[in-house]
Amino acid sequence: MKKSKILVVDDEQRMRKIINDFLTKSDYNVIEACDGEDALDKFFKNKDIDLIILDIMMPKLDGWGVCKEIRKESKVPIIMLTARSGEEDELQGFKLGVDEYISKPFSPKILVARVEAILRRCKGISSDDVIECDGIVMNRLTHIVTIDGKEVDFSYKEFELLAYFLQNQGIALPRENILNNVWNYDYYGEDRTIDTHVKKIRAKLGNKGKYIKTIWGIGYKFETLD
Repeated sequence: MKKSKILVVDDEQRMRKIINDFLTKSDYNVIEACDGEDALDKFFKNKDIDLIILDIMMPKLDGWGVCKEIRKESKVPIIMLTARSGEEDELQGFKLGVDEYISKPFSPKILVARVEAILRRCKGISSDDVIECDGIVMNRLTHIVTIDGKEVDFSYKEFELLAYFLQNQGIALPRENILNNVWNYDYYGEDRTIDTHVKKIRAKLGNKGKYIKTIWGIGYKFETLD
């Protein structure tokens, strides 16, 4: 069975080592990052990260900033590990989509137990987690797309946009709806952001790219019928 991969982000090398040692003993695959920018770089290079343990107070980019950037692209579980234990900090963390909030000092064994509990919640593939259509298979848990049995690499936003199309087959989707559902309601980008992503998705789908139809003056529709 594939080991779960965990990204540990903390500017204190000693803290990273303690967490790494305990997680490794529990048979997890650990990647370390020493600051916020390093964390984002490693997260987006390793698309199969299953969980993030994230400190708040770090140089270059703090934990809040890291969390905001990751939540634009992914719902990966995040445990916020910090010396700041105020109620406002906790509320801010949960507002940003943090799954757990653990204050320092902490018990490494308790941290591992929290990791195991969160990953158990995330495991198990339901019918909603796998989307299939005419040889296109998307697994929302592993973030893997196969086309006629061959794995094809999609960026996070390409993946989410394709999933949105597949889940709304045969429905004309206005650009505003696409932005609201894929880029979130607070995105203020331009419509051509969608067009750029659609162009890339069509190319990756090959001859199935024709299923994404342009509805002039409205947006797009995914339809397998000619």
